[in-house]
Amino acid sequence: MLTGEKRSQIDKIWNAFWTGGVSNPLTVIEQITYLLFIKRLDELQAAKELKANRLNKAIEAPIFDETQQELRWSYFKDREADDLYRLFTKEEGVFDFMKNMGQENSFSRFMKGATFMIPTSRLLTQVADLLSDVSMTSRDAKGDIYEYLLSKIATAGTNGQFRTPRHIIKMMVDMMQPTPQDTICDPSAGTCGFLVASAEYIQEHYEERFITDSDFRKHFNEDMFIGTEFDATMIRIGSMNMLMHGIEKPNLVDVDALSEGNSGFVNKASLVLANPPFKGSLDHDAVEKNIISIVSSKKTELLFLGLILRGLKIGGRAAVIVPDGVLFGSSKAHVQIRKAIIEEHQLKAVISMPSGVFKPYAGVSTAILIFSKKPIRAVQITFGFMICKQMATA
Repeated sequence: MLTGEKRSQIDKIWNAFWTGGVSNPLTVIEQITYLLFIKRLDELQAAKELKANRLNKAIEAPIFDETQQELRWSYFKDREADDLYRLFTKEEGVFDFMKNMGQENSFSRFMKGATFMIPTSRLLTQVADLLSDVSMTSRDAKGDIYEYLLSKIATAGTNGQFRTPRHIIKMMVDMMQPTPQDTICDPSAGTCGFLVASAEYIQEHYEERFITDSDFRKHFNEDMFIGTEFDATMIRIGSMNMLMHGIEKPNLVDVDALSEGNSGFVNKASLVLANPPFKGSLDHDAVEKNIISIVSSKKTELLFLGLILRGLKIGGRAAVIVPDGVLFGSSKAHVQIRKAIIEEHQLKAVISMPSGVFKPYAGVSTAILIFSKKPIRAVQITFGFMICKQMATA
């Protein structure tokens, strides 16, 4: 839980960007994310150095070599404003180092195409000073700080569609009760709120497993969480959100979830939690053909349901936010997807939510569909087997 003092510090950082001329909330969070990343890299290097000193050995897989020491947060944070700005923006400076450091973790994989957009040395120095004063010594503190930053998106008008209200996410996660065996997916990951909330649930309910089970720790850090997001800014923000909550290498993929590029998402997840985009429209040519075979539509809310049915493992379960049109629409595609969920799989619950839940971004009434995936055509296969058996014995 954030204290009032920490909230005040973060508000000062936010206000520093706004008064410095950076007003787009996603840009603000993205630039803060870069600074948090280089600060984290310095913390990781310090931990490696401490371990090496205790064991009297060379540093194992150092992040910074001897020629890159000036690029570390602890080395540059107290520099003069103009000197610090040059260090960030010069060739082979701090920002180039972050962009080109390879694929050390989930965040660094998505730095290609990143742009440094802090316009002045004064603003950079001011923000660096404020971040230095924000203590991030524990996983919970880091996670809370980043969640508070992300909550700022919800007050930013048209950008708010990227963030599902935290209390709704928590409700859905609590209902679905993730387990250590699950592979959890959000095919429209955004800031990775559903994945983070699922991780927090597992950290809270299976705390002892982290201490005693190395296989579980590996699964948690590398295989348990799957997210797809085609917006480069959002996947960087979502990746940092996961890192801040202690998930080192989540399986985040920068791809349009409905496209051919995501055709491998078949029988992958045992749990899907999602708030797919509403009111979008895509040509059939832009959508992976196997999704069209499940639901022949151009509407994104219907196509994502088809994608989720395809991506769930047999027995897998899903909780998905949909507009009321999915429940009551009379088009052939609406009927087709409802029939698939009700007759071919198992609809477990429909939870209606008031129309104001997503205001001011959307006033549409919504609901949560909870369903699980059964073997397709199981009844027909059993019946066919019985007929063949009767024919064989006749």
